[in-house]
Amino acid sequence: MSLDDELTTEPSSKRAKSGQHVTNGIKKSTRTPTERVIEALFSESVMAKLWNVASQALRSSKPPVLYPEYTGEGGTTYVYRSLDFWTSGFFPGSLYLIHERQIKHPQAVNHQHCPHPLQMAYLCRLWTANLHQNALKRDTHDLGFMIAPWAMQAWNIYRDPAAYNTLTMAAHSLASRFNATTKCLQSWDVCITNRYSFTDPSQDFLVIIDNMLNLDLLFWAARETSNKSLYDIALAHARTTQKHHIRQDNTTFHVVNFDAETGDVKAKFTNQGYDDDSCWARGQAWGILGFMQTFEWTADSSFLNTAKDLADYFIANLPADRVPYWDFCAPVTAASPRDTSAAMIAACGMLLIYKALRNTPEADHYLSKAISIVDATVTKFLNPPTFRFESTQHPSQVAIFHEGDIDDKNGDGFDILSVVDVSGSKSRDTILDGATINNFEFAPRRWSNHGLVYADYYFLLFGNMLLELGLADAPQFSIHHRR
Repeated sequence: MSLDDELTTEPSSKRAKSGQHVTNGIKKSTRTPTERVIEALFSESVMAKLWNVASQALRSSKPPVLYPEYTGEGGTTYVYRSLDFWTSGFFPGSLYLIHERQIKHPQAVNHQHCPHPLQMAYLCRLWTANLHQNALKRDTHDLGFMIAPWAMQAWNIYRDPAAYNTLTMAAHSLASRFNATTKCLQSWDVCITNRYSFTDPSQDFLVIIDNMLNLDLLFWAARETSNKSLYDIALAHARTTQKHHIRQDNTTFHVVNFDAETGDVKAKFTNQGYDDDSCWARGQAWGILGFMQTFEWTADSSFLNTAKDLADYFIANLPADRVPYWDFCAPVTAASPRDTSAAMIAACGMLLIYKALRNTPEADHYLSKAISIVDATVTKFLNPPTFRFESTQHPSQVAIFHEGDIDDKNGDGFDILSVVDVSGSKSRDTILDGATINNFEFAPRRWSNHGLVYADYYFLLFGNMLLELGLADAPQFSIHHRR
C-alpha cells in the first residue's frame, strides 16, 4: 500500500480551485495529501514571506537587535523580541533553511524570480551578526534554540569558523547548568505565575520537557571537540527526563522540580498546559523530537522506544481533523485553541522515527502520520499563499551587498527583488496560523490563535528533512514512497 493509500480519508483542500473535479455536484480535490504538503512546503509564497520580513532589516545600517516571535490574534505583523529572548534563533534559522535548499537542493527552488543564493547568504549573516554573543549566556537552558538553528547551518554550509566557535562556547555555557546530583540541566532559574512563584534557583531546580531539544547542541559539541563530558551530560539529562517527565500512560509532565541537594523530586506541574496532570500538546511534541534526536546521537534503543510511545499517544489523541488542540486533556469547545507549532514539531519527530525504522512497515506508518498531520495543518491553518517575487534587472548594480562582497566581473548585476501580495490585501507575516504560546489558566499572560515563528521554522525544517531523506522531488513536487 502506498503512502497516499493510507491517507484516502484526507479532506480536500479548501484553497486553489485548480486540481479539483466535480462528481455528483460535489467538488473534490484531485491532489493527494502528499502533493498538497509538498506544494505548501516549497511554494514561492513561503520564500517570499520570509524575504519580505527579512529584507526590512536592510533599511538600517546596523544588523537587527529585535527578532520576530508571533503575530497577535487577529493581527498581521510580527511582534518582535530582544536578541537575548529564547526564540531569537528561529527566524534566522528559517532563513538558513531556505538557503540550504538553494545550496544543497536547488531543484526545490524553481521559482521564476527568487533571491540569488548570495543575496540570501547576506541576509543570513545580517540577521545573525548580533546573535553570537548569546553563546556566553549561562542564565538559560535555551541556548540550543537560540544558537543551533542558524549556527549549525552556517557551519554545515560554509564551515564558518565564527559559527563553530559560537556553537562550542554555547555548549559549554549550557553545560554549566548541569547538576551532578539531579543528573540534569537546570531549565529555569525563575518561574512566576498567578498560582506559584519560584525565585530561588538554589532551592528549586526546575526542569522542563522542552530542554530535550537543547541536548543536540551538547552532543554536537561533544563530537566536534572530542569532549566526552559534554556527551555524558546530555545523556544523563535525557535519562533523567525519561525517568521523571513521562507518565505510565505515555503522556508528559511539563515541569519537574528537583531538590538540588538530594536529587529528589519535589513536585511535577505545568506552566503552559491545562493543568498539572494534563498533556500539554507542545510538551508532548518536544518529547517526540527530543528523544529522537538523542537516539540519533546515542543509538540507545530506549530513546527510540520512548519517542515512539509519545508519538503513538499524540497520534491516537488527535481530533478528527488531525490538528492538535493546545492540550490533549483540556475540555474541547468551539473556542478551544489549537497549536500548529505542536503539530509541526511532532511531525518532524515522526519523520526521524521513520528514518530510524526505514525499510519497515512500521516506518511507513509514522511517515504517513507525519504527512497527514502536516497536510491537515496546511489545509486548515496555512495563511493565504499569495506572496510573489517581482524583479527588475539593474546593470552593474548589486541590490543588497556592501562593496567588496561580490566581484561582479560581468557587470550584469543582480535582480532588485520586491515582494507583492497578489491578494491585494495585507496578509500575515507568518506562514502558518493557529498556534498557541500559552493558554495556562494561571499564566500572567495568555496567547492563542496566532502565528508563531517556531511553528514556521519546524514547518520549513520538515520540508528540508524530506529533501534530505530523498522523499521529495522538485520541481515535479512528488513524494516517493520508498521501501
